[in-house]
Amino acid sequence: MSAASPLPAAEPLLMMRAVTKHFPGVLALNRVDFSAHAGEVHALVGENGAGKSTLVKVLCGVYRPDEGSIELAGKTVHLHDPGDAQRLGIGIIHQDLQQQVPELKVFENLFLGRELKTRIGLLDEGAMRRETNRWLGELGLRIDPTRRVAQLRVAERQMLEIAKALSLQARVLVMDEPTSALSSEEVEHLFAVIRRLRAAGVAIIYISHRFEEIFAISDRVTVLRDGRLVGSELTGKLSRAEIIRMMVGRELTDLYPSERHQPGAPILELDGLSLRGGRRPIEPLSFVVRAGEVVGLAGLLGAGRTEVLETIYGAPDPRRVGGRMSVNGVPVRLRAPANAIRAGISLVTEDRKGQSLVLVRSVRENTSLVGLKSFLRRGFLNLRAEEEAVGGIVRELRVKTPHLNTTAGQLSGGNQQKVVLAKFLLLDRVARPGARVSARLYLLDEPTQGIDVGAKAEVYDLINRLALGGAGVLIASSDMPELLALCDRILVLCEGRLAGEVSRAEATQERILELATSLQAPLATAPSAA
Repeated sequence: MSAASPLPAAEPLLMMRAVTKHFPGVLALNRVDFSAHAGEVHALVGENGAGKSTLVKVLCGVYRPDEGSIELAGKTVHLHDPGDAQRLGIGIIHQDLQQQVPELKVFENLFLGRELKTRIGLLDEGAMRRETNRWLGELGLRIDPTRRVAQLRVAERQMLEIAKALSLQARVLVMDEPTSALSSEEVEHLFAVIRRLRAAGVAIIYISHRFEEIFAISDRVTVLRDGRLVGSELTGKLSRAEIIRMMVGRELTDLYPSERHQPGAPILELDGLSLRGGRRPIEPLSFVVRAGEVVGLAGLLGAGRTEVLETIYGAPDPRRVGGRMSVNGVPVRLRAPANAIRAGISLVTEDRKGQSLVLVRSVRENTSLVGLKSFLRRGFLNLRAEEEAVGGIVRELRVKTPHLNTTAGQLSGGNQQKVVLAKFLLLDRVARPGARVSARLYLLDEPTQGIDVGAKAEVYDLINRLALGGAGVLIASSDMPELLALCDRILVLCEGRLAGEVSRAEATQERILELATSLQAPLATAPSAA
């Protein structure tokens, strides 16, 4: 049941009627109706590619509808650009962070395009810094407003985007996956803000793939599928199973794989691995990842999960890295990601748009990028062999794309994530004789962040198949049910230190949070699975 307040009885503040939008070869929205009341949290759900982002981009003036109309407070409005929407009191918290300018400071990003000025027309940096502190404080966040955005973690950048939207004091506020990179504590801060906004009469459109959030915060749920409206109902009248059935058009009873893995020989062995300096130093830690097992990496925001994966992958300056690492029993020192790839280690990053994909290049080019040398014949690209190999892996992973030459930026989040996974799977399959690596270790950083339940099930199945096939998987995730369901054991980090390890049998959310919030996390290493 929803914990939200009853739906207001007044006429909708926002009404979108028969909205239709075409793209080349795609009918993204097909006569969709959508409404939102003042003082309502209205959840908009659907699989990736269902039309959610297109609908809100129409609402926010990014796209113009081919057909249909938009009414605000009973008056028809015409939105030619995002500035029109903002002036009418429509704000959005974007799922991606492409609107931010990483080289600018935090306060400069928050007031980008609407800078505060003094009476004589000069930039009032003092006022902007104070207001930035105020809005970040609303979210329980302390960030120096003079820091460059490029220095922030993904979760901090997402909180900045939320603070920016709140500062607009909009009448209609769209939240597109606002919690995808947030810790449970930060989610609670955000929900408290949402409840205050709802009480103040703001209409909130909440897009999320996390069902627990939908039931906790929303009053009403609208489901889209393949660009069409499937239905709209009060949240309290729907079950999780009913929402999933509306989203995917079928029952989805087995979200998580049921097979149990049989760990084999060690693939990765860390002995006192450490990272000095940077945003989050890593204290010396030691653990093992074995062939055929899935190991979880848990911890609160800033605990060092991403830094651990990046250090294993050879991303930081090697002068900052200490300790020893072995792959398949052979000591290695990875000075760059290229060394890790040659050693059979793959990293799926938290920020797939910024770090794992070239959004302006095609699905084919992104998928074959890491293994491109395998398709070279006498210095020339064998395009037919590349297309056959990429086409096979794209079909296997069920990547929804009009064709292989569609740019990665045009795909939904879930399909983008599949392309990231596909390029490393393809690398192993097309390696030339003698070049195939014996180690297969997959480092996955928030692998299902911002993707729908159907795509999640497919990613979970893929992770399970990798482990059953003898690969080792180390997965960092802020989704606790995901870790509990997928992992054979879970390593818990606290402030850059290994606080403990829990087996599948003893793992609970309470035990993991207890370790993740321990102030005296031991420097001693946790035991590895036998």
